[in-house]
Amino acid sequence: MVKTSLKRSSNHRLKSELPTPAFASDASPMAESDHVFDMAAEVFKVMSAPMRLKIISSLCHGEKNVGELLADIPTTQPNMSQHLNTLFKAGVLGRRREGVQIYYRIINDRVVTLCRAVCTQIAIESDLPK
Repeated sequence: MVKTSLKRSSNHRLKSELPTPAFASDASPMAESDHVFDMAAEVFKVMSAPMRLKIISSLCHGEKNVGELLADIPTTQPNMSQHLNTLFKAGVLGRRREGVQIYYRIINDRVVTLCRAVCTQIAIESDLPK
């Protein structure tokens, strides 16, 4: 059993002192672990919308413009653009302009790997086609 102690931090909030997680690299200070957890939470937050997962999945097959994405994923153009912008701002997607068209592509392979792993595992557990 792991003991947990509470202490006051400099900003007077109670903070739990827990051991470094097993998946973190070597024994880093808790502040570094907090940073890692914060970054992981941001990744999960970006991927929390099913529409964004569909967009990532569609772009795994290569660069596409908004019209091509709309042909793959049934939604409205404003909704698609909102999700594309969120993924772009989060550093998941890159984009380039060619005339009036904007093409999107995956630039963060770690997010793709994570999406594939999670979606594949859920499909296996749910007995759904991958």
